[in-house]
Amino acid sequence: MSAVKTGSTRTSPLGWLGRFTGIAAVVLFMALLVYGVTSRAPDTTIDRRLADNRSAPAPSFSLEVLERGVLPRRLQRRIAPALADGRLELEELRGTPVVLNFWASWCIPCREEAPRLQAGWRRWGKRGVLLLGLDMQDFPEDAREFLREFRITYPTIRDQDKDVATAYGATGIPETYFISAKSRVVGHVIGVVSARQLNAGAESARVGRPAGAREGGARRPAR
Repeated sequence: MSAVKTGSTRTSPLGWLGRFTGIAAVVLFMALLVYGVTSRAPDTTIDRRLADNRSAPAPSFSLEVLERGVLPRRLQRRIAPALADGRLELEELRGTPVVLNFWASWCIPCREEAPRLQAGWRRWGKRGVLLLGLDMQDFPEDAREFLREFRITYPTIRDQDKDVATAYGATGIPETYFISAKSRVVGHVIGVVSARQLNAGAESARVGRPAGAREGGARRPAR
């Protein structure tokens, strides 16, 4: 009686290639998923340092100038040239204390805050503190209409995404960061800033003294 031949259990080269390709695809997908989560997660470094009563390096940016605003005489020589080419970099503001406010025209709490910021600009601009609006995730014309409605005269820059907000650790709007003349973040208000918080933060930026992170009023999640 002849022996019965059994089928071979060996995997062909094409089979191994298929398995390898499948495993590689899964690994690549997981890597991209992890990268996507970590690369978009807000950086919490600033608030951690502020909680320890320390300042933090202000993340750099280079953004389109939406509106140049009206500068007081004390800031004209230093800030006007930085705004003139239609793009503003943080490095160009070194030597000037800055109040950096993240906002958008679709943010309802930002409407409550806008008159307060404009009043703060009239007060602190004369003392050499720059109030700078950063409009994010917004349409330019909607943002300009907002500025006209509230008669905003401080300079405004624009980030069509939320990359700068993520670098600063902002998870919603409005949020306000107080930056010293040495480009160090010395304070942070999460939500609508009160007049008292704005004045305290601007003074901290002016003298370079850490003021910590504070909860403000209402805010909206970033889109």
